[in-house]
Amino acid sequence: MKLTEKQRRLINAIVEVGEKVEAARRAGYTEASAKDAPNWFNPNKHQYKPYLKEALEKRLLEMDAEKVADGNEVMQFLTTVMRGELQEEVVTSEGTGDGQSRTKIVKKQVCARDRLDAAKQIARTL
Repeated sequence: MKLTEKQRRLINAIVEVGEKVEAARRAGYTEASAKDAPNWFNPNKHQYKPYLKEALEKRLLEMDAEKVADGNEVMQFLTTVMRGELQEEVVTSEGTGDGQSRTKIVKKQVCARDRLDAAKQIARTL
């Protein structure tokens, strides 16, 4: 079943707020309807709307998938490391005279050992 615009706003508000009554208010439902919102997601209530529950579960799964790197993203990162295209920041210290020194942050290419490790990991997946 295709969701209405208000129902889509409800799902997004639940994800944002985490509380169904407040989310229903933000989505534009009346106060009386908003108070019933938790029942729309409870299969034991007669107001249960399985399509809303499915839409919420689907949206939560999409959010989880966005947080986790997929295989292609991991391979791109390892390739960047292997090719020496990635730079890392390192803190260095340099003498300024009279027994004093100062620190600064410089960017440097990833070391050969890390590049070799990335190449080995790529080779294992091929």
